[in-house]
Amino acid sequence: MLKKLLALALLSPFMLAAQQKSCDVLIVNGKIIDGTGNSWYYGDIAVKGGKIVDIGKLAASYTASKTIDAKKMIVSPGFIDVHGHIESILRNNPTAENYIYDGVTTVITGNCGGSADDIGGFLGEINEKGTSINVASLIGHNNVRRMIMNRDNRYATPEEQLKMDALIEKGMKDGALGMSTGLIYIPGAYSNTEEVVSLAKATAKHGGVYVSHIRNEEGGVIDAVNEAIHIGRAANIPVQISHYKVSGKVNWGKSKTTIKMIEDARKEGFDVTIDQYPYTASSTNLGVRLPDWSLAGGQDSIVARLNDAPTRARIKKEMLAQLAGYGYKNYSYAVVANYSADTSFNGKSITEINKSLGRKSNAATEAETIMEMIAKGGAQMVYHQMNENDIKYIMSYPYSMFGADAGVPVMGVSRPHPRGYGTNARVLGKYVREENVISLEEAIRRMSSLAAQKFYLKDRGLLKEGYAADILIFDENEVADKATFDQPHQYSVGFKYVLVNGDVVMDEAKHTGKKSGKALYGPAKE
Repeated sequence: MLKKLLALALLSPFMLAAQQKSCDVLIVNGKIIDGTGNSWYYGDIAVKGGKIVDIGKLAASYTASKTIDAKKMIVSPGFIDVHGHIESILRNNPTAENYIYDGVTTVITGNCGGSADDIGGFLGEINEKGTSINVASLIGHNNVRRMIMNRDNRYATPEEQLKMDALIEKGMKDGALGMSTGLIYIPGAYSNTEEVVSLAKATAKHGGVYVSHIRNEEGGVIDAVNEAIHIGRAANIPVQISHYKVSGKVNWGKSKTTIKMIEDARKEGFDVTIDQYPYTASSTNLGVRLPDWSLAGGQDSIVARLNDAPTRARIKKEMLAQLAGYGYKNYSYAVVANYSADTSFNGKSITEINKSLGRKSNAATEAETIMEMIAKGGAQMVYHQMNENDIKYIMSYPYSMFGADAGVPVMGVSRPHPRGYGTNARVLGKYVREENVISLEEAIRRMSSLAAQKFYLKDRGLLKEGYAADILIFDENEVADKATFDQPHQYSVGFKYVLVNGDVVMDEAKHTGKKSGKALYGPAKE
C-alpha cells in the first residue's frame, strides 16, 4: 500500500502537467480593471491566438511561451483613441511609438472631415505593410466634397449631392466606421446643413456614426452644437462631437451650457457623445485665422486675393474683428508648431515673430505677418485659448471619451502639440491621481469600452474571454505625461507592457518593434 501511494506521489507532477493548458502569454498577479467601470480585482489572464482565452486564478492551470508578472500593477484593456489623424502612419512611423508609450492600441483616424480618399485602399495597405497599432477610419466630408466640387465656395447642386452621397456609401462599404465633418475647414465650411444631413443619411444606411468638428467652437459654439444634434436627429444617426471645448476668453464657462445640451439630447433619446484632449490649447492650421471666403480655390487663388489691396484690407478687417470677438488684443495666444518656409519661427508666438522682424507690436501688424505666412504656404499652429475649469467640467461628464487629435510625429521634428505624446498618461496622472476629477476605473472605461461601444468595435475595449488581446500593464502611481509645449517630443512613462492582438509590443517599458496591429472595419464592409 505504501509503495502504491509513493508511486502516485511521484507521478502527480506529470499528471498535473498533462492537465495544464497552454497559451502564448500568461499575465499573473495583476490588478484587473476590465473596462466596464467596475472596481479592480486580482487575477490572471491567458492569451492565445491573439485572443483572451481565460481570466481568473490561472497560474497553476497554464503553461505559457511567455509569462508576465504584473506585480500588482493595473492590467486594463488597451486604450482606443477616438480622434486621430494618422493617414501618414505608414510613411512616417508605422511603429507609432507616441501612441504605444501612451497606452493606445487602437486609433480611429479620418477625423475633422479629412481622411484617405480611398478608404478600402488605405485599410488594405495597413494590413499589407503592418503597424504597431490597430487602425480604423472614418470617411471625410472634405475629401468627398473636394472630389466632386473641388474647393468651390458654393452649395452643392442636386446632381453633386447624389454623387457625394454615393461616395459616402462606397466608403462605408469599403470599411469606414462612419463619416466625419470639419465644418471650419475648406471646403466643408462652404456646405449647408442640408448637404451634411443627406450625407449623414447615406452613412446611417450602412450603420455608421456621424463625427463632427463642429462649425464653431468659439462665440458660435451653441449654434454649432445645435447643428450637430439636429443632423443626428434628421439622419437618425449616432453623433460624436469631436474635441469638445469652448475657445476664446469671452466664452470661458460656457461648457456648463454646452454639456447640458448633450444631456438634454440624450434624455430625448438621441445617441450623442463627445471626446476631448486634456489641454487648454488646441492645434490646427494658420489658415483658420482668415475668413472662409478668402480660402476658396487653391493656393494660387489665396495668394491672388492677398496681393489685391482692397481684398487684403477686407481680409485684415475681418481678422481683427474675429480677434476682438475672442477677447484678445493680439495674437500672442497663437504659437507656431511648424512653418516650413522658416523653421526658426517654430515655437514662437505670432507676437514674438512680429517683434523679431522689427515690426510694430500691435494686432494690425501681426495680422499682416499672418497673411505673409499664409502666402508662403501657411503653418501648423498651437492656440492657447481654453480654460482649465472648462477642461475639468467636460471631463467630468460620463459620456466624454479621449482623443489626442494627433498624428504620428517624427521624433525631434517641429514643435507639435504635446497631446500627440501624452494625452492618456496626462488624464491618468494629472486628472485621476493628482486632482481626482474622475476615478481610475472611470477613466479606463472612457478610454476603452465606451469608445468601442460607440464605434461598433465589437471585440475590443474589455478584458473578456473571446475578446482581442489588446492589453496594458501600467503603474498607476508612476504613469505620467512628459511632453510639454516647449519640449513636446517626450514619451509618457508608467506603461510597462502593451499587447496588441496578443503580441507583446512593449516589453518592460521598451518598444519591441513588433507590428501586430491590423485594420479594423466598419459594419458595412463587403
